[in-house]
Amino acid sequence: MTSPVPPDAGSPPGGRTLCDVHDENPRAAEETSAAPQPRPQSLLFAFFGSYVLEEGLEHVYSGSIIEVLARAGVGEHAVRSTLTRMVNRGLLRRQRQGRRMHFGLTAQTEQILWDGKRRLWQTSAVNDDWDGTWTLLGFSLPESWQRQRHDLRSRLTWSGFGALYSGLWIAPGDVDASALVSELGLAAHVKIFHATADDATDIGLMIRDTWDLGGVGARYADFDKRWSAWSGTDSGDPLGIRLRVISEWLDTIRADPRLPARHLPPDWPARAAHETFHRVARQTEAPAHRMVTDLLSTQT
Repeated sequence: MTSPVPPDAGSPPGGRTLCDVHDENPRAAEETSAAPQPRPQSLLFAFFGSYVLEEGLEHVYSGSIIEVLARAGVGEHAVRSTLTRMVNRGLLRRQRQGRRMHFGLTAQTEQILWDGKRRLWQTSAVNDDWDGTWTLLGFSLPESWQRQRHDLRSRLTWSGFGALYSGLWIAPGDVDASALVSELGLAAHVKIFHATADDATDIGLMIRDTWDLGGVGARYADFDKRWSAWSGTDSGDPLGIRLRVISEWLDTIRADPRLPARHLPPDWPARAAHETFHRVARQTEAPAHRMVTDLLSTQT
């Protein structure tokens, strides 16, 4: 899952991202007894994004998928049930070949996975490059538009926004919020501004009031504590470990607005967690790829 994102891969159509479809709470590492079991859907996204999307495979035999996820601790029944739900939600397409069932990516899911890859491999968890600007977005939607409001808030959160006031959201830097709003069909109900803060504004206080720094920091600290002790590919199954660490890292960073490092505590745990994730991902990349190549070859 390390190839570059294609230049034309924008945000997913219909306003959906991994933030919207990862409605389960992935956790990793059986090595820690207190760790919850990994969730099948998040692991499936890690698998499809790392190998199916990467290799340009049109479809994968269900038996191979079951065998891959078994290495991450997921049973056959859970995998089959999750695959069916993903087909029903338009996230996967199903194709029968003889007595075998195969699954492939829909166009929508391909875009969702490219979006996730960008966050995984091209975006640092630590924002050292903030230029002092902010993007502000105000919206007013009819009371009956609950689904539209939910979709907008989900996309804003994924894009780093926090609620400054009711109906007024803010994000660090120059965020292309107009594309986000247009995809949701809400352009007529939204106003977007790019600005800098006045000297009288206490940015540190504003950040603490707008975002749950304690919650975001705790996610990074928990991730780092769980995975920093992983000693290498001789400790556990590299494919299962890689899928689990990717799914948990996505769950961690999707809640992070990437606030300016200069306005965060000096011991902000995102930096250590970022280094830990990339170390584990780097060490498992080659052995996991060899393993999954062998497993997928059984579908032919």
